[in-house]
Amino acid sequence: MTVLDDRIEMAESSDELTLDTMFGWLEKMPIPEGYKTEIVGGQICMSPQRRTHWQIIFDILDQLRSRYPRQRLMSDVRIDYPGRLNGFATDVTLIADDAHVDDKGRWHYKDVEFVAEVISKDTAANDYGPKKTAYALADVPVYLIVDAYSGKWHLHTQPKDGEYRGELSLDFGDAIDLTGTVVGLVLKTDEFPRD
Repeated sequence: MTVLDDRIEMAESSDELTLDTMFGWLEKMPIPEGYKTEIVGGQICMSPQRRTHWQIIFDILDQLRSRYPRQRLMSDVRIDYPGRLNGFATDVTLIADDAHVDDKGRWHYKDVEFVAEVISKDTAANDYGPKKTAYALADVPVYLIVDAYSGKWHLHTQPKDGEYRGELSLDFGDAIDLTGTVVGLVLKTDEFPRD
């Protein structure tokens, strides 16, 4: 058991554990450069940013930039979501035009219009499971999962009562038609690399 495990155990037993406390610990840890760190359901998750992973993120951001100003787009920025201790650093996030940061300098999940997660082997279960549920509970209108291992993308829309009612899965090369959503454009996937 590590010192961090001891602190988490102590905090959980005294009901003092918060996302701010956990992220404070992470800021003091020697996390290797190039690792994405987030908290999913109270579990600290770290995954390396692979070249393929980053190329897909960049491609999505580049396509979104054709329509949206840079200030509305972000990657790996902490946003806290509904559920127990969910502080996500989403691969791609589109924020509403009228959104403002809170007094802590953070965006609110109610202002998120689009989320894209690019699958990493070690954290894929989070993207398909608890993160999908948290995004649906937060009423994020459009959630896209891009899986470079299978060469497929999975689009989730129409959140209601903690689940997405609209789901579509197709292959890399098939366009992602978001014209009927708040995003309002088509994302091309023919240049998405595979792992």
